Amino acid sequence: MSDLAALIPTLGTATWVLVMIGALVVGLSKTAMPGGGTIAVGVFALALPAKESTAALLLLLMVGDATALWVYRREPDVRTLVRLIPSVLLGIVLGTVFFATVGGHTVRTTIGVILLVLIAVTVWRRRAARVTKAGPVPSATPAGDPSGPSPDLSAPSPATATPAPAPAPSGPGVAISRAGYGVLGGFTTMVANAGGPVMSMYFYAMRMPVLTFLGTSAWFFAIVNVIKLPFSAGLGLITRDTLVMDLMLVPLVLIGAYCGAKIARRIPQGVFEKLILVLTVVSALALLVL
Repeated sequence: MSDLAALIPTLGTATWVLVMIGALVVGLSKTAMPGGGTIAVGVFALALPAKESTAALLLLLMVGDATALWVYRREPDVRTLVRLIPSVLLGIVLGTVFFATVGGHTVRTTIGVILLVLIAVTVWRRRAARVTKAGPVPSATPAGDPSGPSPDLSAPSPATATPAPAPAPSGPGVAISRAGYGVLGGFTTMVANAGGPVMSMYFYAMRMPVLTFLGTSAWFFAIVNVIKLPFSAGLGLITRDTLVMDLMLVPLVLIGAYCGAKIARRIPQGVFEKLILVLTVVSALALLVL
């Protein structure tokens, strides 16, 4: 028994509380709050040295990935995943080089700025597309003008009409956008496990339904985190203390994932999209401030 106790990392009470909160957030982020995982990045960075926290969080994220894959195993957009992989691999390689040459503060500041820029660009593009689709406002017909069009009484009123789902964006700029998001996603996930908000902005821009969004995100990060593991090991970031601490935190990840799965299937699409934007902004500001 004393031998097992000796394996437990000697961390302060505040540190244990922080990593336990972070583990719960990891589980929730994997099944209900894509992008919210960056909050766990900030919590772990407060509890542990920057580079060690990255490795500790990676292993917990992989546990969350396994849970999310089971919950959303039938939901991913496979075509989107296949198209993203090449640019993501490039981003991981660039992130490994960057991670090995700069300090933790520079890493977090860089990612926070990237996220805020992406949020602004994504929101602007969606509003511009909405305005373009709406077209010019028709001129009003004077009351009682017999030459004006007669109202269609059989058509549903705006208050009762069911809006059609928005089509996914297409065009020559989509491939460039996908490559850019892929490189940024690979880069940010390698240097700080903060690729969630970047890819959330991409999937958000693709107008995916809630469950397709969550399923595609689950499969994407399961693949990417497995690819990242040998890079992290090669940088010497995974230690015995890291493994033992993560093993103790696994139950909290599973609890968070279970709660998240229950929540996700009850979230309306509009609320879900607003939640993604809010969590991404909070995550980016946390990286800049913490």
